[in-house]
Amino acid sequence: MTTTLRPTEPLQHNTDGTQSRRYQVCVNSRPVGGIHLSTHPEYGLGVARLAELYIEEPDRGRGRGTVAALAAEEVVRGWGCRRIEVSVPGGAEAALRLATALGYVRRSRNMAKRLDGPAPALPAGSVARPMTEAEFGPWLKEDEARFARSLIDRGVPEAEAHAKAKQEQERWLPHGLATEDTLISVLEHEGERAGTLWLGLWPEMAYVLNVEVDEGHRGRGHGRTLMLLAEAQGVEGGKDRIGLHVFADNTPAERLYESLGYETTDHNLFKELL
Repeated sequence: MTTTLRPTEPLQHNTDGTQSRRYQVCVNSRPVGGIHLSTHPEYGLGVARLAELYIEEPDRGRGRGTVAALAAEEVVRGWGCRRIEVSVPGGAEAALRLATALGYVRRSRNMAKRLDGPAPALPAGSVARPMTEAEFGPWLKEDEARFARSLIDRGVPEAEAHAKAKQEQERWLPHGLATEDTLISVLEHEGERAGTLWLGLWPEMAYVLNVEVDEGHRGRGHGRTLMLLAEAQGVEGGKDRIGLHVFADNTPAERLYESLGYETTDHNLFKELL
């Protein structure tokens, strides 16, 4: 039997600069599923996204998804893409196994937690205050450099990584410290600065955009304190859910978030197209 992709629409050129197309997955011309491919809105036309892939129940377990995914790679190679990315929902173990078997590498995951209790208190000796304008400029430069380094270390080309880091700051901090629904805090412990927290109070949830313990204060539990601060600010901001993003090789952070009750909502994977 032959598994092929049949376009169901012309190539779409979208207002965000991306292109996309939907296909039927067919076996001997019989539709058995669907696939949606696009280029990445943040990384440009050189990076593809496998936005959707499904096989109807009667045809699952026969390798249809594997062949469809490989065919999708050929399609986006034809678009000139050098990398393809996919997000797999937490708990979708079969899809995660398929992605890893096809050579996709885990880059990061998104995690979330319900906020269904009172705002947690900070440990004795720890207090939080808003970041000052004098602190903001140096912090902003370091945050951009740190995020770019994280992407470079995970295979993103240097120019692309720096552009992505700058784009993220422009997106989420258009007015600096005065950006609406944004809290950038400094944690102090017994009078000394110990770390920083950048929290967004988004319509659907609170979101930890960055948490950083200052060098010289690591290994003393301040990371946990900063996360408690994030939860407290989320509750005080009227949110019942908090989310975050963590890179796959940051094992200490992953363990911390799991110990605090965060659960994986999405695994983010990528594959280089040779």
